[in-house]
Amino acid sequence: MKPAARTIANVYKAHWQVELFFKWIKQNLKIKSFVGTSKNAVMTQIWIALCVYLLIAFIKFQSKIHISMQPILQLLQLSLFEKRDLMALLRGDPLIDRYPPDNQPTLF
Repeated sequence: MKPAARTIANVYKAHWQVELFFKWIKQNLKIKSFVGTSKNAVMTQIWIALCVYLLIAFIKFQSKIHISMQPILQLLQLSLFEKRDLMALLRGDPLIDRYPPDNQPTLF
């Protein structure tokens, strides 16, 4: 019995979404090569990439911002060591200096 044309089209569409997902991971999460060669090392690296992807997708969903996930990832990479409000970062708000020059904290 032959599957219906609609079923074949749906399977192809689902397959294409999976292909696009892995293409995005390869391009944006930098899995060009694996750090380790054991099954555990490879699986760990893939799981970490998937977690990063899901976190970025969740940030995009929660922020209701209309930019793609790649610029969000780039913003996060550039601001990794800055203590900032995430939504302010995504909106492009300027960074407010917490310690003006006349009120710099001192160590002693």
